[in-house]
Amino acid sequence: MKYTISTTIHKPINQVIALFDDPANLKHSFPTLQSTELIGGVAGQPGAKTRMNFKNGNRTLTLTETVLVRNYPHEFTCAYEAPNVYNTVKNSFSKAGENATLYTSEQEFKLKGFVKVLGWIMPGAFKKEGIKHMNLFKEFAEKQ
Repeated sequence: MKYTISTTIHKPINQVIALFDDPANLKHSFPTLQSTELIGGVAGQPGAKTRMNFKNGNRTLTLTETVLVRNYPHEFTCAYEAPNVYNTVKNSFSKAGENATLYTSEQEFKLKGFVKVLGWIMPGAFKKEGIKHMNLFKEFAEKQ
């Protein structure tokens, strides 16, 4: 399953990238994120691996993020792995005016087991979640 989403953030591109690139700001896009732990490589650089722990109500989820490409503003790509899920996310940024930035996210999911069934039944739920996190980042960035 693949999809692309985008939004315009009313801030200059250099400010948007600085906010996006700061791991301390993840909590603004992912409010259920409880903790992160670098488990390999240099943070934010290709090859870096980070364990990410989420909690939503009584449910917990642990993902492993691997940075694949870091070439701002053109591309920042990561892979996310969890049981039965492999997700790649390519983020890119471009000027959309003097004080605006177009933020685009291309996402691809490879699903197995029960999660694959959910992907067939509710493919829109994955995109809806991506849009939610993108909009949370946009709201945060525009307040800075």
